[in-house]
Amino acid sequence: MEIARDLEQKLGLKDVDYRLNLSKDELFHEAIANDRGRIRPDGPDDEQKAYPTKLGIDGPLVYYTDPTCTGRPVTDTFGVAHSELEDKVWWKNDFSKFDPDKFDALLKRVVAHLNAKNARLYVKDVYCGTDPEYAVPYRFVGEYAAHAFFADNMFPKGLAGVADAESKRWTMLNVPSFHCDPDRDGTRSARIVCLDFKNRIALVAGRADYCGVVKKAMFTVMNYLLPEMGHMSMHCSANVGSRGDGAILFGLSGTGKTTLSADPKRELIGDDEHAWTAGGISNLEDGCYAKLIDLNKEAEPVIAAALSMKGTLIENVPALPGKRMEDLDPQDLDLEDGSITENTRFSYPLTCNPNVASGAKGPHPETIVLLTADAFGVLPPISVLDAKEVMYHFVMGFTAKLAGTEVGVTEPKAAFSSCFGAPFMAQKPSVYAKILAKKMEQNETRCVLLNTGWSGGGYGTGKRISIHDTRALLDAALAGDLHQPGAEYDVHPIFNLKMPKSCPGVDSKILDPRNTWSDKDAYDAQAQKLAQMFRDQFEKQGFGELGIEPVM
Repeated sequence: MEIARDLEQKLGLKDVDYRLNLSKDELFHEAIANDRGRIRPDGPDDEQKAYPTKLGIDGPLVYYTDPTCTGRPVTDTFGVAHSELEDKVWWKNDFSKFDPDKFDALLKRVVAHLNAKNARLYVKDVYCGTDPEYAVPYRFVGEYAAHAFFADNMFPKGLAGVADAESKRWTMLNVPSFHCDPDRDGTRSARIVCLDFKNRIALVAGRADYCGVVKKAMFTVMNYLLPEMGHMSMHCSANVGSRGDGAILFGLSGTGKTTLSADPKRELIGDDEHAWTAGGISNLEDGCYAKLIDLNKEAEPVIAAALSMKGTLIENVPALPGKRMEDLDPQDLDLEDGSITENTRFSYPLTCNPNVASGAKGPHPETIVLLTADAFGVLPPISVLDAKEVMYHFVMGFTAKLAGTEVGVTEPKAAFSSCFGAPFMAQKPSVYAKILAKKMEQNETRCVLLNTGWSGGGYGTGKRISIHDTRALLDAALAGDLHQPGAEYDVHPIFNLKMPKSCPGVDSKILDPRNTWSDKDAYDAQAQKLAQMFRDQFEKQGFGELGIEPVM
């Protein structure tokens, strides 16, 4: 019971019933039998949370979160503001300061709550990172077997060669049954997700049982730790071609990060979270956590096939009307049903992909792709970036939300997320931008800005750039065609971006977006409007003071 002794010493847990490192099959049955909580807005706190499908143990586990937590609880996410860390951490609305004394008192109350109820706790020991040079041991301790099952899916297990593992270990204590008191505990609501970088503890309490918390909390931890080691931490997808040419693709939701990295001609390293070290690129994870809403099974055959695989987890997809989940084949589920949430999710091991790079690792990237989906229809389909432009567009992290996707959004809306993952970036954006620039210089890595958005007009007027053209542009970038000596460019007069004059397999007319608009004056006005949004965001975030040069 060495684990029990460690947890008593670290947290004070002593009168609890542990389920230590159970197998996936055991966790499947435990989740169905024991995970209880709220799954309906007006429902009780003792409803069944996890269900089998018709396939039973040979198929997926289906799990339902609290209805108030179908995504990350960003306003309830904090870091403990120890004085020695306060100036280093990038504090923001979705990662706020939490008083150290308040945190210590809250943690003691949560532990006392678990000891008093003789709680059943599931423990799963995994790692964050596939490379033992930087990998961090991660111990999940929580009330739900489904969360331990998810951790088993998403993180490497049994990684050999991690030096001083115990001194690096992070522990997550995940307690949905404890509800915070804001007046007493200093929280914003009855729930909290809080990271203590000094003592290597992640506390999750209250109605914060979305599986993504188990994953993204540790990604935030790694985004703090990896730069301290001189490594680049990245929210990106990555793959490698047949000649050993690595590539990484940064991008926010809806830009094509996952779809474009899934290329039958290239091996997948991973689709979401990576490190770039002196040895190359490596995945932080051992699984994928994909959106399911409106999944096109023909376009996403890997996810479609994995829906029926043993050891996977489906989150917040309702059963068919009048049917029990236990009687349904997972392939019959209505993936367009957003009645619980538009953020339905699916967790599956990386091995469900048929074409994964050995060890989820790859070489240094030859090409970096910054993805954006410009719904204003004014950015070039592809632009070649120099080092200063890479840093600028990396910290800006631009894409656009579409009209109709949110209440009150009647025209495209600019969305900026630094480093293409601002909520999870625990250090300041310039830290990552400078490491990225240094590694690109050391490895002679080229970079393009690839726009998967609209052409010939904005959303509702123009058309989305075809997947055929996007693939051709990406293939040319990965092959180095756009960076060849003698390649010719036009410079956009408003965005100051270098636009290739030609690209194999693509009509050269579309490469300058102004050519695709019938009303040139309207194009100029919209382009000026977007450029001003960039300048306003740059000023608002104070990127100039952080050493980033404005290039627009």
